[in-house]
Amino acid sequence: MRNSNNKSNQSSGGEEHHNSQESSISTPESRFNQTLRNVQGLLKGRSMPGKVLLTRRSESNTQEPALNYARNFSYNDAETSVSISKALEEAFESPSEPNTSENLNNSKPSIPNVENLPKGPPKSVIGARATDSARVLKFTKVLSGTTVILEKLRELAWSGIPPYMRPDVWRLLLGYAPSNSDRREGVLRRKRLEYLDCVSQYYDIPDTERSDDEINMLRQISVDCPRTVPDVSFFQQEQVQKSLERILYTWAIRHPASGYVQGINDLVTPFLVVFLSEFLDGSVDSWSISELSTDQISTVEADCYWCLSKLLDGMQDHYTFAQPGIQRLVFKLKELVRRIDEPVSRHVEEQGLEFLQFAFRWFNCLLIREIPFQLISRLWDTYLAEGDALPDFLVYIFASFLLTWSEELKKLDFQELVMFLQHLPTNNWTDKELEMVLSRAFMWHSMFNSSPRHLATG
Repeated sequence: MRNSNNKSNQSSGGEEHHNSQESSISTPESRFNQTLRNVQGLLKGRSMPGKVLLTRRSESNTQEPALNYARNFSYNDAETSVSISKALEEAFESPSEPNTSENLNNSKPSIPNVENLPKGPPKSVIGARATDSARVLKFTKVLSGTTVILEKLRELAWSGIPPYMRPDVWRLLLGYAPSNSDRREGVLRRKRLEYLDCVSQYYDIPDTERSDDEINMLRQISVDCPRTVPDVSFFQQEQVQKSLERILYTWAIRHPASGYVQGINDLVTPFLVVFLSEFLDGSVDSWSISELSTDQISTVEADCYWCLSKLLDGMQDHYTFAQPGIQRLVFKLKELVRRIDEPVSRHVEEQGLEFLQFAFRWFNCLLIREIPFQLISRLWDTYLAEGDALPDFLVYIFASFLLTWSEELKKLDFQELVMFLQHLPTNNWTDKELEMVLSRAFMWHSMFNSSPRHLATG
């Protein structure tokens, strides 16, 4: 823990002296910074419902203890949220509107230190993050009700789900499992049988009963499956690739408006790992799907199929012809980056690099190819907690992700930018870096969503 008492006394004295010198000067930048301090004051010791705390990183302490990302949430912080929105609105609605790019970059939030607390009983270490007992109790309370209140579940899930609870929570968040516990078992059983019927009807047939388009589609899927998450050995198992193939082909046949599109194969992998974690213990690298019975594999496949369907129902035009939904979001990302960090935006434009050249893959695969796979489940906790709002919130996550390397990007020419953005230095990322990305995304969403005209073109 940091020695905060002496520092707080020194900093308060220094700020008092500084404020006395500048009391007569009110610049747009100082107003913005003061607003940021006010926001952080409102947040101090409190929780944003369903989101993350925002604090300024201390630059004076060079030896920080390991961070534990357990957080407690309250459902009674409405007044705080309203006050924050008003403060941010006032900052952006000042008569002489400043260029806030530099200030926004200098006010990136960091995750607060908390003491190590007991973890819940982990079933799998995939995507594991520190989870305090109070949060586990909150999840348990929400999940144990006769009817799960999904809004409360979303608030908790946004900042991470205990790994052993993740399968149940994901099914609920996606609407695959009904919120009413009395109906849940029956519905899941029926949906799993329906998937098996679809596999029998569409997949387990000879090629002579398929159209040419269906044969070509199945061939493309069979080529893509071995390429899926190539750096994780588990996905190189032949039985795993067969499961992927069955899920993807069945989904494509049942969704003819888009059919199979490369990239959808990546989207199955988080579901596959999370639902397999109910049957397999330890690290995913040590798993062998051959240890499971045929019924267990069928159950996992069915859950993956239906959850993939639910996820893509909310972004159908991302995978139809020409993928207009992704193109629209890439344009929004370009505009958001221009508003947040104009120097980076200008440099990228001057170098002749189009956002579509690097960000298309981000939206197509939802960052699965950009960050270590062990972080994907945690990232998807936030994705699924966003629900129908996910496509728009992806723009803020990806802006935060890109601007992680704001200073580096401004030093690169076109060819260097292309190479850098295709091979981003995320191999050593941990929960810490991911939480920072999500923190900034939430902060910028709070700022611009309450002042939407600041994202208007012109």
